[in-house]
Amino acid sequence: MLVTVISRNGREIVKGGITLPDNAAVQDLQAAIYKKTKKFYPERQRLTLPLVEGQTRPTVLSRDKKLSDYFTSSDAKVVFKDLGPQVKYSTLFFFEYLGPLLIYPIFYFLPVYKYLGFPEERVIHPVQTYGAIYWCFHYFKRILETFFVHRFSHATSPINNVYRNCCYYWSFAIFIAYFANHPNYTPVSERQMYIGFGIGIVCQIANFYCHIILKNLRSPDGVGGYQIPRGFLFNYVTCANYTTEIYQWLGYNIATQTLAGYSFLAVAAFIMTDWALGKHRRLKKLFDGKEGREKYPRRWVILPPFL
Repeated sequence: MLVTVISRNGREIVKGGITLPDNAAVQDLQAAIYKKTKKFYPERQRLTLPLVEGQTRPTVLSRDKKLSDYFTSSDAKVVFKDLGPQVKYSTLFFFEYLGPLLIYPIFYFLPVYKYLGFPEERVIHPVQTYGAIYWCFHYFKRILETFFVHRFSHATSPINNVYRNCCYYWSFAIFIAYFANHPNYTPVSERQMYIGFGIGIVCQIANFYCHIILKNLRSPDGVGGYQIPRGFLFNYVTCANYTTEIYQWLGYNIATQTLAGYSFLAVAAFIMTDWALGKHRRLKKLFDGKEGREKYPRRWVILPPFL
């Protein structure tokens, strides 16, 4: 089989095309492209079929499928897109979580405020100590889940996402840590503190269990496609992992009560709600109850009892 590899503007990526056995897989084609170009390693490649009349979105070639699943003749043409330099998802998550884990203790332990114009001795309230422990536990848990729990549907992510995500997490960590550990911080009542941290701890444990359920939906190599998650809170909420993530931050903010913390909660809830709505729509479309397919059950999307 002769495969012609072109860019979206029609330029040939590999002059003269690539000859492969008739039973070759898409991943074999990707390996051959890398061998010829010495630059575009497989994770950096996105291969699609040429658009046909009336088609607005191209068909993406799955690396695990045979080329014969897409082409019936011995001559084939694929459209190549360079996704740019890539980084493993585990590396991306590690660095975005490492920042908050290190930044918050700096404001708690070190004399940061002395150099910011607050020379008087700082009184550390119990809620500030519990808040620091809670914060560090959360991000330490997230790092452990990254390496030992999560199974990613895609092996890599564009390297630019490292800078974007780190900017988001690290800047909010500075913002929250500054006010939560400030010398002029006014603590909430002891009852409110215990209620807030109690909600947060329960939701953190629930969030961990949700990640275990999601892990079991995929094989160790990350393959599994979309499935209907079931069990525990997934029987009632499509994205129970996002639900528990949002509510655990709500608990933290009830206990610490800073404008910075609630700002982070609002932004994170908005982002996760957008992701959840997209996933809910995809699952309902895939599991529509037609032609023998299972019908997706009626569930909350992310924030019961509101959404």
